[in-house]
Amino acid sequence: MSTAEIRRRFTSHFADNAALPHEVVRSASLLLDDPNLLFVNAGMVPFKPYFLGQATPEFPRATSVQKCIRTPDIEEVGKTTRHGTFFEMCGNFSFGDYFKEGAITLAWELVTKSIADGGFGFDESVLYPSVLDGDDEAVALWKKISGLPDDRIVRLPPSENYWSMGVPGPGGPCSEILIDRGPAFGADRDWDAGDRYLEFWNLVFMQDDISAARSKYDVDIAGALPQKSIDTGLGLERVAYLLQGKNNMYETDVVFPVIEKAMELTGKKYGDNYEDDVRFRVIADHIRSSMMLISDGVTPGNEGRGYVLRRLLRRAIRNVKLLGYGDPALPELMPVSRDKMGETYTELISGWDRIIQVASAEEDTFRKTLASGTQIFDLAATEVKKSGATVLDGAQAFQLHDTYGFPIDLTLEMASEAGLTVDESGFRGLMAEQRERAKADAKAKKGQHADLTVYRDILDSNGPTDWRAYETLTTESTPVALLQSGEVVTSLGNGEVGELVLDRTPFYAESGGQVADAGIIEFDGGRFEVLDVQRPVKGLVVHQVRVVDGEYAASGKSLHAAVDPEWRIGARQAHSGTHVVHAALREVLGPTALQSGSYNRPGYLRLDFGWTHGLTAGQLTELEEVSNNALRADLPVSWDYMTLAQAKDWGAIALFGETYDDSKVRVVEIGGPWSRELCGGTHVDHSSQIGTIVINGESSVGSGNRRIEAFTGVEGFRYLAKERDMVAQLTELLKTQPVDLVARVTDLTERLKNTEKQLEKIHVAQLLASAGTIADAAVDVDGVAVVAARATGAGGGDARTLATDVRARLGSRPSVVVIIGDADDKVAVVTATNDAARERGLSANDLLRALSPIVGGKGGGKPDLAQGGGTEVARIDEALATVPKLVAGA
Repeated sequence: MSTAEIRRRFTSHFADNAALPHEVVRSASLLLDDPNLLFVNAGMVPFKPYFLGQATPEFPRATSVQKCIRTPDIEEVGKTTRHGTFFEMCGNFSFGDYFKEGAITLAWELVTKSIADGGFGFDESVLYPSVLDGDDEAVALWKKISGLPDDRIVRLPPSENYWSMGVPGPGGPCSEILIDRGPAFGADRDWDAGDRYLEFWNLVFMQDDISAARSKYDVDIAGALPQKSIDTGLGLERVAYLLQGKNNMYETDVVFPVIEKAMELTGKKYGDNYEDDVRFRVIADHIRSSMMLISDGVTPGNEGRGYVLRRLLRRAIRNVKLLGYGDPALPELMPVSRDKMGETYTELISGWDRIIQVASAEEDTFRKTLASGTQIFDLAATEVKKSGATVLDGAQAFQLHDTYGFPIDLTLEMASEAGLTVDESGFRGLMAEQRERAKADAKAKKGQHADLTVYRDILDSNGPTDWRAYETLTTESTPVALLQSGEVVTSLGNGEVGELVLDRTPFYAESGGQVADAGIIEFDGGRFEVLDVQRPVKGLVVHQVRVVDGEYAASGKSLHAAVDPEWRIGARQAHSGTHVVHAALREVLGPTALQSGSYNRPGYLRLDFGWTHGLTAGQLTELEEVSNNALRADLPVSWDYMTLAQAKDWGAIALFGETYDDSKVRVVEIGGPWSRELCGGTHVDHSSQIGTIVINGESSVGSGNRRIEAFTGVEGFRYLAKERDMVAQLTELLKTQPVDLVARVTDLTERLKNTEKQLEKIHVAQLLASAGTIADAAVDVDGVAVVAARATGAGGGDARTLATDVRARLGSRPSVVVIIGDADDKVAVVTATNDAARERGLSANDLLRALSPIVGGKGGGKPDLAQGGGTEVARIDEALATVPKLVAGA
């Protein structure tokens, strides 16, 4: 049975059930706005708000096949046949509807019903339901529904058969369906032998209100939930390989074709040896996982989701290379996965040009650095072994990551292959500084408390905020809550900052890349300045405020909330400007140039988009011209609400990484079909109201991602005015006309370059002229001519030139030359030896390693010539005095 057919049978079984029809919910994106998750990692994740009571479900029952990514075991992928990064979880869910009996009945029917009748046709004789030890109700239900004897119902401890989220909230016992794969996979009734008694469907009975959790199964239960629910998960890949008669997920119909293509490319055969089999499985898993991540909007990077994608792509690329294929592999392998997965996920077909563009760009980048990075690694590994150690320094691992783009797991793999380990704690320490800096801004920006309970309580008690940002700039509002540091308070003094919740508000809450509105909220005897506006939970708008006049005592008295009109005008111009630039970008570069992120504040916009190389000056000029022509055309701007499916049929662009309500989305249109995007931001009424769009920057923000920055409205005119003033100052300074300015500056630049070249020639001549004097000053140390000289004002290049010239002047006798230069408070150390000196065991690299620490630096090179740097200029003479001792002791 094909994977596609298994998927279809699962959803049909629940959707077509006459007594308990289920709503079929399309898979959510792998990226959801959940602060606790990098990716969706379970089928129930999109339904979490329903289980947690944060939202009311629109249906009592649902079924889905959800895309999932799990990342903790990436390094184990391929080594065993049970670990996979991307997988699909089939699930059925009851929100206060049917409970244990219904869940068990529905599951057993589908599993045991004959294939001819639409089921999976598993033989009852090899199936073993498991329950939480002590859940007598579940045992009785299984006996009643399946007719199995008591010894076929397996009792397992909480570590196996209790589920919670690991935090206070809903939880409950589980019941799994296990299949006995036979004695070849383990001993009889050894329930820990996961390959023998394989669990393929887990039924979670959410019945407990958990007050504290020390782990997912070690919990304190406060009582029963007021509404019992069902969450089940059936592993699609596991069922596929069971029904297809395969041994593991890598050999199923949607994964194995990639291995077949890899065999064709490499000439190796799957099944011949374990090491190659691991590589084939890594390739197949990572190709599919990477493709699905790129499809959902992830691009390679050094943080978070982008880092996971980069790891997956680079592991796949390296494993193909280790199998002997030296050409670009992703354009050959990824289309095979697309053809299989695209049968279900049609966005893989429609978005293919962008997907393969992002993947190929990452492969091109990594192929360029793999050779040089591997060389650095090999050199470092050789030095470690030479020293008798077995641990690669964390700083060297960090260099491989930071300079050559090696994910740490790649360095770990290479080290293991070389018989070494890596100082991971040292590496993590160096990485922590980078990551903390990146996270600091996001944490500071959100300024929200991790515990959202207080916000949920406010929402439950008062209902959702009446949000009027689209309709008005002012409202008369009633305060419903006042918070400070996450606690409810009754007052705020002058200058104090807190959070204010109103029954209605005109303020735009930050979302969709648009910053929150600024403005004031007036109360009897004073006023607040609005610092930020957020939605910590869906439906609730929270204002971060500072008392700037008077003192506020919480009461039910009406407040006057007013958005700063100039701020809102600027924000509308910037957000509509972003849509215009996005549409213009697709017109100039083509339809694959799609937005991957944005940021809008009054007068400024920033748009990130997937593209593999920088835009030319001509493309930027054209982009700016197309954008401003759209403004001059005074295109109408309108918006409407519709279902997500209708929006996509209408051609509206859904931005990657955003989460949308399938039943109702807002589509903003500028100039009809020229620009249609799903968007919840505030916009102008006509494109001409944007004023102007002035592009002031284009840059890289990671492999496969570019960034456009621009000013809008008055800020755009101000930017142009500054440029005009700058041109006026330059023309006055250079005594020329604006039209001749570029030619004049070009002429001056060329003259400056020629002058610098002449000065460099003079400098080199002076330097070489001193080489003879320095060589004549050589001292004899045990038959070796030793030169140790200081070159004041010389940088690394000059010191190197001088050292090689002095070495040549010393002739064929054994010679060692050390030149230490100092320029700009930096030290440059160059060591050189000739053939005769090296025959006596004198190495330039060894000398450099001994001298570098003295001047506070490091470096490296070859036995004949080595170079390094340092910071301790005051210790140069000390280092030079050490040279004869080093030669004598060699």
